[in-house]
Amino acid sequence: MKNTNWAENLTYSTDNVHYPTTLEQVQEVVKKCSKIRTLGSRHSFNSIADSTENQVSLKHLNKVVSLNKVAHTVTIEGGMNYGELAPYLQENGYALHNLASLPHISVVGACTTATHGSGVNSNSLASAVAALEFVNAAGDIICMSKEKDGEAFKGAVVNLGALGVVTKLTLDLQPSFNIKQLVYRNLPMQALKDDFLAIMSGGYSVSLFTTWKNKNINQVWIKQDEKGKSSGSTPDSYGALPATQHMHPLEELSAEHATEQMGVTGLWYERLPHFKMGFMPSAGKELQSEFFVPVVHAYEAMMAIEQLHEKVSPYLFVSEIRIIASDDLWMSPFYQRASIAFHFTWKQEWESVKNLLPLIEKALAPYKPLPHWGKLFTMAPPVLQGRLPKLNDFKHLVRHHDPQGKFRNSFLQEKLYDS
Repeated sequence: MKNTNWAENLTYSTDNVHYPTTLEQVQEVVKKCSKIRTLGSRHSFNSIADSTENQVSLKHLNKVVSLNKVAHTVTIEGGMNYGELAPYLQENGYALHNLASLPHISVVGACTTATHGSGVNSNSLASAVAALEFVNAAGDIICMSKEKDGEAFKGAVVNLGALGVVTKLTLDLQPSFNIKQLVYRNLPMQALKDDFLAIMSGGYSVSLFTTWKNKNINQVWIKQDEKGKSSGSTPDSYGALPATQHMHPLEELSAEHATEQMGVTGLWYERLPHFKMGFMPSAGKELQSEFFVPVVHAYEAMMAIEQLHEKVSPYLFVSEIRIIASDDLWMSPFYQRASIAFHFTWKQEWESVKNLLPLIEKALAPYKPLPHWGKLFTMAPPVLQGRLPKLNDFKHLVRHHDPQGKFRNSFLQEKLYDS
């Protein structure tokens, strides 16, 4: 059986995958390998986790290590995913500040690539990291925390797998909360011209779904915290109509896999993702790209993509537009800039998509877009590198923990080091 990623668009370059069951075994694996990459939940669409020699999976190290009810933190092993963690937190009265569209992804993989949820006041999932433990190239156990490691810690969180194998994470928690989800249909894009932020502030988390046809937002998903008061505007003020039935973001698909809507209140982890844990998320056989631009350019950037609608729409399942608050993590696309995310769920037609991505990147170029680290992009390495203000500091941190490049694969070499 081929060793592939979740969407099966990528076959990894090695079948030599190690599955340690203890921290000591992780150390042994790292020490004996000259080249190795960590394989998470296989939800990346590019080769960021690929290796021609060795991969290590922590899927057997997926337990909660401790819950600190004084500091309001949880420490977990590196193989745990959000779908496993969230019910445990709920049982203890806690929640995370946000979740991604899919609960199926590994916590470490999400944080090391700055994966995100949505919300005007919500940072990426990586911003919840308070401490981490990793095995470096020498096989040593390194522990870093927000409290004691200052700037270096900000470089270590979104580490792209370059520092070593992350074996534990400590996450900041908040009290459990409830969410209700409302969906509106057919919002004219024109409504966003003057009121982009108002509409995106209409809930705890807001997502816009579009197929880039007819200058129309097909669906607006609003996730409202029961206690929080919305400062934004509701889409019906602009001509959108409330959905009269449960919706899937891909309108032609059954909504049974989507999280509950129609204003029915539920637990935070049952509403913040778009898809339920027990089902196939999204479309399944698909490709994904995502680009981030500063919020101040949101409408102009959206209309720049809209100009390409005739080229984009035939190869697209759906696009999602979200907002992410800024953070101070060195390799995060949201480093010191609140961002609008333009996400593309493509049909699995790579040759056509590969030709479209440069057009989208060129259309967004005036706004200095950054890509999602785990998705498909074609941005020239010098352009990408020039948009990462802390890249040299990050390389210095990597060199300290991995002087020989044991964890550097062709993806990292091309994107961060090639000129």
